[in-house]
This record gives sequence, structure tokens and C-alpha cells, in this order.
Amino acid sequence: MLIIVGLGNPGSQYQKTRHNVGFMALDMLAQKLNADDFKSEKKFNADISSADFHGEKLILVKPTTFMNLSGEAVQSISQFYKVEAEDIIIVYDDLDLSLGQIRIRKSGSPGTHNGMKSIVQYIGSDFPRIRIGIESRGETAPKQQETSSFVLSPFLQEEEDLLADALEKTVKSIESIVDDGIDSAMNSYNAK
Repeated sequence: MLIIVGLGNPGSQYQKTRHNVGFMALDMLAQKLNADDFKSEKKFNADISSADFHGEKLILVKPTTFMNLSGEAVQSISQFYKVEAEDIIIVYDDLDLSLGQIRIRKSGSPGTHNGMKSIVQYIGSDFPRIRIGIESRGETAPKQQETSSFVLSPFLQEEEDLLADALEKTVKSIESIVDDGIDSAMNSYNAK
């Protein structure tokens, strides 16, 4: 069993924002795998879905806490399913990567991402993660935009193709992790 967690903020006002690409990736994965509909699970503070992929049970999770409390949801789900941190994949936005890029890591520091800081606080840092680049300031978005307003802003129409490409790569990288292991997925997707 693997738990796949996409990070984002709950609420329709955040649905299409840069900070919610983790949710977007999980929605795309759920659709591709014909997963169960996401259902609100109050005991986890998350929306949960499940799917089987090539014999592996996948639990798809979108925390309904705000970003900086994501660790609470991840910890409660990992304890309920008795899953170790290395069997939890976190998918989230990253300002250190350009829009359209993704990076897979086995473990590491949370960087400046508040959702990741929360998760590391609750379950440690030894879990795989997929970072989806959202940085476009100075290219398609205004260069001087403040970080907090930038991550909560929607993607621009001219960014939609890069976003779609990144989300598709993310879904394929998750499938690759399940089928071939994280090292193979890193070799395939970190080079692109």
C-alpha cells in the first residue's frame, strides 16, 4: 500500500491557485486510474480516494487542513493505515523550480514550504516527494509579485500548457514509482 498526498488549501477560492498543484495532480491521477470519488473523512481532516494500480493499493489524500497544518492529516492517515513514512509520497508546489518542471526526491529538508515543514514535524523527513515547479515571475507573471500573493494566485491562461505538462509528468512519475521504484523514476523524470 502507498499513500499519495497532494498538498493544497481547501475551498473553492484556492482551487486553481499555484499552491494547489498537489490537489490538481491527485485529481488527474484519480481520473486516470478511475479511482473512487474523493470523500470527506473528518477523522483524518482530509478528502480520501483509493485505487488499485498494477496490483498496488493506492490511498489518495487531499488534506482539508490549511497548508501549514498538513502534517496533522498525514500523521493520522499513516497511523490508521499503519504505513511507514517511506510509503507516503507527498506531491506539492515548489517555487525553486520553474513552471513545467518536476523533481522527485527520496527524502530531504522541507525547504521554505510550510506544508512540508508541518509534515516533517509530524512524520520526519524520510519520505519521497514530488515537487512541481510553479515559478514564473519575470516570465509570464509579474516579476515583482510578493511570494505570498503569487502562490495564492491562479495560473495565467498562457501558463496552462506548461501546467498541464507538469501535471501529466507528475502522474506518470507516480506510476513509475509504483511500477519501477523511486530510483528508476528519479532517473527518468529528474533528467527532463
